[in-house]
Amino acid sequence: MKNVYFLSDAHLGSRAIEHGRTQERRLVNFLDSVKHKASAIYLLGDIFDFWYEFKLVVPKGYTRFLGKLSELTDMGVEVHFFVGNHDLWCGDYLTKECGVTVHHEPQTIEIYGKEFYLAHGDGLGDPSKKFRIMRQMFRNKTLQTLFSTLHPRWSLEMGLSWAKHSRLKRLEEGPPQYLGEEREYLVRYTKEYLRNHPNINYFIYGHRHIELDLMLSATARVLILGDWISYYTYAVFDGSNIFLEQYVEGESVV
Repeated sequence: MKNVYFLSDAHLGSRAIEHGRTQERRLVNFLDSVKHKASAIYLLGDIFDFWYEFKLVVPKGYTRFLGKLSELTDMGVEVHFFVGNHDLWCGDYLTKECGVTVHHEPQTIEIYGKEFYLAHGDGLGDPSKKFRIMRQMFRNKTLQTLFSTLHPRWSLEMGLSWAKHSRLKRLEEGPPQYLGEEREYLVRYTKEYLRNHPNINYFIYGHRHIELDLMLSATARVLILGDWISYYTYAVFDGSNIFLEQYVEGESVV
């Protein structure tokens, strides 16, 4: 039985990350290190800091990462890409060129007999009115159509600059901290969702850039995956147990 891996929040291409090329190489090296051990890899959002597809144009860069995704799917490894709030404008490029399955909404998936609820995490119980308004705007089809009429030279520049501003603002606020079981909105959302879906065993999210592994009941756990900017963390499920791990180059991984 092969492992299943989960990771999120690499924000590749961010202009606010000085070591961006090193960061991408580390992610690619990790994927390469698990390619023979993996049956599936789930990328749970914000893998790119900004991604927008035009009919004939996609953002430049990411060649090492996209090549590794293609290698994995060519080998028969399932790769699932959940859009986040930074890379929600995915079309069919990753599917057609890299063989990746793209998900635009949370999914409940059975893996080795266990029920998993998988999502990036944005929009799930977030109390911020400003964030909800922005999320609605970004998902609005009319606004997306208007944005796509801009020349990529301007629209991609605008998107990357917005994403950089967002990342720098977060850096000024300091690293995100776990707010506690009662204040962490993803935990509150999960508890409410679990009441009507008691058969789910694992809830796995990204988005918050914190590491969390919390038992909610005798049969249900919630995990938040950290990120691939500071922590280089991921979850691995071996068919019986699930673990949060940190990738350190040069060391063997589960």
